[in-house]
Amino acid sequence: MTSPSAPPADPTAAIDRALAELREAFLPRFRAATTEQALRDENAKILGKKGELTAILKLLGQAPPAGRKAIGEKVNALKQEVESGFEGCLRDLRGKEREAELSAPPFDLTLPGRVPSGVGHKHPISIVREEVVAVFRQLGFAVHDGPDVEHEANNFTLLGFPPDHPATDMQDSFWTESGHILRTHTSNIQIRAMKGQKPPMAFIAPGTVYRRDDDATHSPMFHQIEAFLVDRRVTLAHLKGVLAEFAERLYGPGTPVRLRPSYFPFVEPGAEVDIGCVFCRQSDGTRAGCNLCKHTGFIEILGCGMIHPVVLENCGIDPEEWSGFALGMGLERIAMLRYGIPNIRLMFDNDPRFLSQF
Repeated sequence: MTSPSAPPADPTAAIDRALAELREAFLPRFRAATTEQALRDENAKILGKKGELTAILKLLGQAPPAGRKAIGEKVNALKQEVESGFEGCLRDLRGKEREAELSAPPFDLTLPGRVPSGVGHKHPISIVREEVVAVFRQLGFAVHDGPDVEHEANNFTLLGFPPDHPATDMQDSFWTESGHILRTHTSNIQIRAMKGQKPPMAFIAPGTVYRRDDDATHSPMFHQIEAFLVDRRVTLAHLKGVLAEFAERLYGPGTPVRLRPSYFPFVEPGAEVDIGCVFCRQSDGTRAGCNLCKHTGFIEILGCGMIHPVVLENCGIDPEEWSGFALGMGLERIAMLRYGIPNIRLMFDNDPRFLSQF
């Protein structure tokens, strides 16, 4: 004859004992942690998804239905105690760390600074701008600056643009509600310089310009450099001399330059400037022709011309006494030709794989 089996343990009493043991243990465990990470690890062991309090809560299904509410309230109360204890110990730990920092010996300011790793690279546009500015500085030009948001007169009217010129159309320019314009070229700096100073003068004007244009070779925001010189008896020969010297210093000795007649409202005569293709140049200086120069041996880089007498008059300069020339180039085009960049958008995407090449 076998004896009857022992009755099962009381689940409610087992839960109460587990809660009481945890209530006694959690604060000493928190206070024993010496780092914030160690404290957070102990907190996770108790309140985490697989924590001790969660394991106790799973025993709730074994308790009598009538007593489950009271047990749940006890579990929630202990959870709040644990959370409050964790926050208090975290504040104490951070206070001790701060006190240790303040009471530690001061930094030795004579020590050399730490050199950061992974120093960034200059953008190709910045590289080209610095090179172009350096060339013109060597030729005697000073840097002049002007605002990006400009009066319509300085951007168009005083430069000799007729009222119906396509560049003044809303589809080509960005206008503000107050009637100002985001400059479409850095020629506005030329106007400001000639209105504010007396000749002779020789300036370069690098800056950002804006137009409603967006495709593989154009961007609604891009960069230009304008160069202009006003003096007595300035001729087209002076302009071509500056262009030849500029091309040689930027692209190497013997770089050929040619001017093709063109029209710009603010110069007369005007010309497009081509240089010998830098991609198909042979060791003997000849050009074999390539797809980039369309097998002509020349690539267009900028526009130029003699400053129109009307522009000089608009700025209060007597065209009978003074004359001058101006030239302007897009830095993106110079950079694309220099580095063989096929799409202008690459220079605005800030892709580290692209920028690391420079």
